[in-house]
Amino acid sequence: MGQSTEELSGDIAQTRQSMTANVDALQDRVSPSAIVERRKEAARSRVLGVRDKVMGTAGSVRSSASSGAGSTKESALGAVDSVKGAATGTVSGAQDKVQGAPLAAGLVAFGAGMIVSALIPASEKEAVAAGHAVDAAKEHGQPVMDQARSLAQDVAQDLKGTAVEAAQEVKDAATEGAQNVKSEGQSGVDEVRSQTSS
Repeated sequence: MGQSTEELSGDIAQTRQSMTANVDALQDRVSPSAIVERRKEAARSRVLGVRDKVMGTAGSVRSSASSGAGSTKESALGAVDSVKGAATGTVSGAQDKVQGAPLAAGLVAFGAGMIVSALIPASEKEAVAAGHAVDAAKEHGQPVMDQARSLAQDVAQDLKGTAVEAAQEVKDAATEGAQNVKSEGQSGVDEVRSQTSS
């Protein structure tokens, strides 16, 4: 009924292995690097899940690409409808509306980025950089503006000269036409007189 020494040694070795595995698992569970790794993996899986939800899986992308040009128009219309619906819903609603529509997801993300950037005030460095950009644009743009101004003045002078010439030609043609009408009217009157007196 008693256990032999060999059996006890085997049990002890088995218990020791079990305890080592448990200690290793416990140490892995409470290790800061292991915790960080688990968190990173969980975040990565959530991002991939959202990406698959928004962009579609590789199989759905392949099937949608092979569906042809006819469904492209429908997809574009669907994307536009998705964007309209996403603009009126909340963020979670937007995720549901743009599922599988990368264009719509991009438009929603762009709009959200524009809103966020409008809400965040510019930093001092950004304001200085914007001032430098405006100064550089004025400096480099001034010669272009001067050249455009001189071209516009040249065109205006040409148009003015052409307009004066055209007005003179119209005046001359009108005067000549009036003289022709007057002389033809006089000859018509003379002809009518000669016919009535005969």
